[in-house]
Formats: sequence, C-alpha cells, structure tokens
Amino acid sequence: MNYTQQHINEAITILNTIDIDAIEKMAELLATVKQDQGRIFFLGVGGSAGNCSHAVNDFRKIVGIESYAPTDNVSELTARTNDEGWATIFVEWLKISRLNPKDTLFILSVGGGDLEKNISPNLVEALKYAKSVGAKITGIVGRNGGYTAKVADVCVIIPTANVATITPHSEAFQAVVWHLLVSHPKLKANDTKWESEVK
Repeated sequence: MNYTQQHINEAITILNTIDIDAIEKMAELLATVKQDQGRIFFLGVGGSAGNCSHAVNDFRKIVGIESYAPTDNVSELTARTNDEGWATIFVEWLKISRLNPKDTLFILSVGGGDLEKNISPNLVEALKYAKSVGAKITGIVGRNGGYTAKVADVCVIIPTANVATITPHSEAFQAVVWHLLVSHPKLKANDTKWESEVK
C-alpha cells in the first residue's frame, strides 16, 4: 500500500469513528450562543491558528455569529508575547474583550493544552478564565483532548487512526467539523456563493 492510500484509509477510519453526538451537541450549543447574541472567540496556535481565521470568516458570514480570533491581530499578539510572555496572550486579550457568559471559547488544537508538559499554556490560561466568568467552552481537538476536553461543555476529539499522523488529521478534521457546523440547519443563515449560483 502506498502512503496516499494509507493516509486516505486513516481518514476513512476517523470519519467512521468520530463522535457524531458530540458534533450535534456542539451545534446546539452554538445555536444557543447565536440566539443569545453571544460571541465566539476562536483560539489556536500553529496550523490551528490558521484554521481559526478561516472559521471566523465562516461563522460570521454563513452563520451570522459575531466571531473573532486573537491571532488575526499580529501587532497585539506579538506585543503581548514580547512584553508579557506567551502564556498570557489569549487571556489578556479576552479580558479586554469582556468575555462573558453569553460568549463561547472555541478551541482548535491538536493537544488541547497541558500545563504539566508546557504545551499550549496560553490555551489553558484562557480556558481557566472562561470558566471563571461563566463563558461556554467548546473545541475540536486531537489525541486525548488535553485540558480542553477536561473543561469543555462539548468537545469533539478527532480519533487517532495512526499515532504518526495525529497532527495532520487533527488539523484537517477541524476544518471538516466546522464546515459541517456552518452548513448545519440549526446554524446556517446564509447561502455560500456557489450554492446560491446553482439555484
């Protein structure tokens, strides 16, 4: 078997084993955020940060929920990293944004954050703050989900099909799940361009 077939087979395994009920619960949670006129704050680092930018676009344009990603503001991100340290870049951003119980943190991450291993401490600090102010927490993560899975109201964990490809599958399936969500009848408010052209 060549690598391409192996990778595709792993993706099929993930599709066949992903927790569908968790995705449906996530859709319901986000529908509540929309109804309450809350906001979504997408947090992620590395490739997941890029996914956060894309997700912000989709949730604003297709779903109609006010959404933000702190990593989109490179000036503030780098200033906070330089002046205050990496671990607090998200929590301090959320404080200025007045995160509140109507809002939700949406974590996109491979590991979900782990203070003991010093992995994504910025996500952990943000999650602690979200809990302290009563904001909702959801996320799409890989592996065992780390701190995100422990504290989230709803968390979708991307199943591990191969320990050697956890990161690429986790980041790829973040996109699969959020695109499912913005297409979900409980959330979708506006047609995308190509679908509206077909009508």
